[in-house]
Amino acid sequence: MVPVSETDRPRQPSTCDLSDDHPEARVVVADLRDYGGREAFGGPAVVVRCHDPEDTDPGVPDNTLVKQLCGTPGEGRVLVVDAGALLGHAVLGDLIAADAVAHGWSGLVVVGAVRDVEVLRTLDLGVKALASVPRKSVRRGLGAREAVCDLGGVSISDGDFVYADATGVVVSATALV
Repeated sequence: MVPVSETDRPRQPSTCDLSDDHPEARVVVADLRDYGGREAFGGPAVVVRCHDPEDTDPGVPDNTLVKQLCGTPGEGRVLVVDAGALLGHAVLGDLIAADAVAHGWSGLVVVGAVRDVEVLRTLDLGVKALASVPRKSVRRGLGAREAVCDLGGVSISDGDFVYADATGVVVSATALV
């Protein structure tokens, strides 16, 4: 596991300052909780959908794409995970999160649940999610890349810039920092 370290990372402006300075930025209004060891994070978004409305078991998200992507170079990007607000199964745990850290992801915004919270807090990774739950999700190869995620009145697409901190989440079509 990679411990939290502030020394190698430039400090980004707060989401409050970003919102004030960029009125065109979209502000997510959702009850997201902080679970990662990095409180403030941001970067270009990569969006995945981890549920399929046509699925025969629609109450269980599929984290196949989350695992795959966290094992690829993150290059400071933010993985936005649309788990359909399904809270009975976690789509992110300690092992996948550690892989995200090792591959340079800035953070994850999860419209769903995470697990292994005690370990997530020790990792140099931003993690925002709706909830935590001990039960893991499944891997059946369902889901989609380059999806659009609707969160708190904001549509987030691949390439949007996502900035998050303890106050909230701001999204922009262009880089704000």
